[in-house]
Amino acid sequence: MTAQPPVHGDVAILVPAAGMGVRMGPGSPKALRPLAGEPLLVHAVRHLRAAPSTGLIVVAAPAGAVADVEAMLAPVVDAGCALLVVAGGETRQESVAAALSAVPASFDLVLVHDAARALAPPELVESVAAALRAGSAAVVPALPVVDTIKQVGTDGEIVATVDREPLRAVQTPQGFRRSVLEAAHAAATLAHTDDAGLVERAGTRVDTVPGDDRAFKITRPFDLLVAEALLAST
Repeated sequence: MTAQPPVHGDVAILVPAAGMGVRMGPGSPKALRPLAGEPLLVHAVRHLRAAPSTGLIVVAAPAGAVADVEAMLAPVVDAGCALLVVAGGETRQESVAAALSAVPASFDLVLVHDAARALAPPELVESVAAALRAGSAAVVPALPVVDTIKQVGTDGEIVATVDREPLRAVQTPQGFRRSVLEAAHAAATLAHTDDAGLVERAGTRVDTVPGDDRAFKITRPFDLLVAEALLAST
């Protein structure tokens, strides 16, 4: 199917931001940790809002911080983009489901984006949205794996070297037809680390578009230093 021209504001983006991020160490929920003087979540929403296709951003915030997150993000969006903040769940999957349930029926294209990928550029949103408009039911950004991958046994011994040629490291935002994402969450019986996993398990084909190095996941304190260096260089 031929891709249609981008339509301003036809995409809803869900941002699960209720997790603590234990690998970041003790402190506030990871999405609220500071990066260059502002919370990760603010950086993430600012980049998402800059994509012309973004019409709605729904943030699943820590249950006790909904009002605070609303106030924090109000200056980041404008009249061209709606913002909703809902209470997230105990798991990422529950938070995505809560955000999805708040999306108005007028949005058929839904993206899910990790707040921890705070520097993902607007162009990545547009690439994923374009693939959905071209006919994909589900699409994820993906990068080739550059490290040598080893399979290791329970005792720490290397048992195999994995061919990295067909492997890809996937990122967010991940995009879905709304009906596909809703059906996958409704049918879920196991926890998955991303929504593409839910959709795969439901039997739906998932396509890829080229990822972007700037969409790396901020997981550990070292990653914050890398993100700060990137911000300082732009």
